Amino acid sequence: MAHQHTDSAADGTTIAWSATGSGDPVVLVHGITESAASWDPVVERLSPTHEVITLDLRGHGESGGADTYALDAMAGDVLAVVAAAGATGAHLVGHSLGGIVVTAAGAAAGSVGIDLSSVVDVDQSLQLGSFKEQIVAVEAMLRDPEQYRAVVDAMFEMMSGEMLSADEVARVNALRRAEHEVVLGVWELLLTEPSEQIAATVDGALAGYRAHPLPYLAVFGIDPGEGYEDWLSQRIPGAAVESWADHGHYPHLVDPDRFVARLRSFWP
Repeated sequence: MAHQHTDSAADGTTIAWSATGSGDPVVLVHGITESAASWDPVVERLSPTHEVITLDLRGHGESGGADTYALDAMAGDVLAVVAAAGATGAHLVGHSLGGIVVTAAGAAAGSVGIDLSSVVDVDQSLQLGSFKEQIVAVEAMLRDPEQYRAVVDAMFEMMSGEMLSADEVARVNALRRAEHEVVLGVWELLLTEPSEQIAATVDGALAGYRAHPLPYLAVFGIDPGEGYEDWLSQRIPGAAVESWADHGHYPHLVDPDRFVARLRSFWP
């Protein structure tokens, strides 16, 4: 049975989270426009042996809206939940937007005295240049309150791939809370800053791994491109990258049994 909680982030934003099961803590963080419930098949498989903590990012699900959706603020929300839950030594797992959020949280944790055990990024490249090109190409539609949802829906339809079941596609789509100001807020950096500044922001967000190294795994259902593992390991020492061919943007939902087994084998 899940125990529901609400806590405040550093800037007062209300963050909704829940905990299920008992054992070593795992924190699952969802993607943009989704919510904690997108992780349900994974929670079901992990909760018999772990305390599974899920949260709604600011502006998503049951959490409150905010003045900023900057990466450091969202990473701080995750660490605030870890602290509120008393989840010492938690494993962080994030999908899509959640992948870059838990990556930034993992880098920041040591500097604020929070102990973590590992970080797993699911299908979120941290080389954001190509994604910037995609959304800048449709920026006018994204900024139009009448058209932005069509852009978001088309984007996820394209990325889902052919292996994700129709039932799972329908389930995840039903969870979407694609509020216009939230989508624009999350993507503000990509829409407004040059590629060089975006790359510098990412490098800055990852800098903490050198002082406070953590086991790090990236699992992709969409190939991140040749050289990505080398690029990542230069910023996160020892980082491992895996590509699950043709699994699309939701490899953890295409095959949750395989995904959970991979987590268990990776976790120290």
